[in-house]
Amino acid sequence: MTVLSKLKWFASILLVFFVVLATNLIDRGNFNRLRNSTTTIYEDRIVASDMLFDLSLLIQKKEIAVIASDRLYFQKESLKANHEIERLTEMYEQTKLTEREREVFQRLKDELKNLKSQEMNYSQSDVKGKASVLKSIDETDQYLHDLSKIQLREARGQMLISERAMDTINLFTQFEILFLIIIAVLVQIIIFYKPKES
Repeated sequence: MTVLSKLKWFASILLVFFVVLATNLIDRGNFNRLRNSTTTIYEDRIVASDMLFDLSLLIQKKEIAVIASDRLYFQKESLKANHEIERLTEMYEQTKLTEREREVFQRLKDELKNLKSQEMNYSQSDVKGKASVLKSIDETDQYLHDLSKIQLREARGQMLISERAMDTINLFTQFEILFLIIIAVLVQIIIFYKPKES
């Protein structure tokens, strides 16, 4: 084998090595993007939506107690519910929040403080405080609704990122298969090719 032949073989092997390395790095990046997107969908969207649902149930119980004029609820259950609301809002705050989500969440927290204050007034007053509590509950419900819509929109965006990553992985897999077929054909040609001797 001549030096020129050895250089050709070396260059061919080096080319194959770099192509495989490049596709591997691209695939790894796509797999990481896919894993991050899946994690984000679960931790920052599905779990957060569950927290919003739990918050909504707690607020709904407050609303029922106000409408039914259940003073016993505000003497016994309200304190427990408020602790649970605080726990859920702290957990929600630990998720990845978009800028818009952060704004709406801050308004929700402010309204929850207002609701707590209105409840105190209501438990110590008459019918006049009832309207204020119900108004605060309506505001809270609206913020919870807005946050749940943001969760849905963000989850949809993460799904699109996952789909793009999967499409890229599939495309590169097809290129890799095509490249391997071409390499196999070239190897067959090199193995079975016999140059004419002059």
